[in-house]
Amino acid sequence: MEELLTVAAVARQIGVAPATLRTWARRYGLGPSSHEAGEHRRYCANDLAKLTLMRRLISAGVAPAEAAEQALAHKGEFEVEKILKIFEAREDVVAAIVKAANSLDRNFVESILRKDIEEYGVIDSWQEVIVPVLVIVGDAWQETGTGIEVEHLLSETITSILRERSKQLKDPLNSRPVLLASVGEELHCLALHALHAALAEAKVDCNFLGARTPLAALSNVISRSAPPAVFLWAQLSNNGDPKFFRDIPAIRPAPRFILGGPGWDREQCNEVAFADDLALACQQIKQALGA
Repeated sequence: MEELLTVAAVARQIGVAPATLRTWARRYGLGPSSHEAGEHRRYCANDLAKLTLMRRLISAGVAPAEAAEQALAHKGEFEVEKILKIFEAREDVVAAIVKAANSLDRNFVESILRKDIEEYGVIDSWQEVIVPVLVIVGDAWQETGTGIEVEHLLSETITSILRERSKQLKDPLNSRPVLLASVGEELHCLALHALHAALAEAKVDCNFLGARTPLAALSNVISRSAPPAVFLWAQLSNNGDPKFFRDIPAIRPAPRFILGGPGWDREQCNEVAFADDLALACQQIKQALGA
């Protein structure tokens, strides 16, 4: 028989609070597929797959409502043992940061995040602390309609810390920098900052173009710097245009293009690689460097 998981077990595995799962079930319909009134909630493998996708999309900076829509449309099947223990939230740290953020205590948020990144590294801190905090704060704002200032202050604080971390690169292993950019009119690039910081931690040098990078700028940088890998971020579908990797001047050796974010159509862009989370993006970029 198929293994079923409790609310607490699922919350622990994907790194959110049990209350968040109940909110997702009530607001977006992402609850147990076979739940009956009067019975305890139990999640099957496909339920867990959808919730994992929801969590991954939010970790990439997608708004919860949009992430839920994509998760509900997901038709793939997964075995429970293959997707368990992907995330693990450190609830005490998460709760402390949420409380400080709600009090607009920027100094405390900065100090605890810096300490966590120093101890666990960018990737683990992003997945186990930063994303759960963003989920909780974002859900609170959507539910109450208040607290947008908390979300903005938190995002700016996180961005500042990640930028600071990305500048600590020493003795890079690559002679030609990797290129990172949010393409078109894309303004969302918090996940791109996280990737930049994680790569600096892995001794990978990068040229970071940031938000709203037009095709001309992308082409010029690629022609002039010959990056071994190019990571392009698009959160919105109107920005995920294949021209950003197809209409680039040919250079030798050709860079490896890697796409991130839900704005890309995978069928339209099937000739390039995709990275669905921070760890995979780092792994693919390091493979392009032969590291």
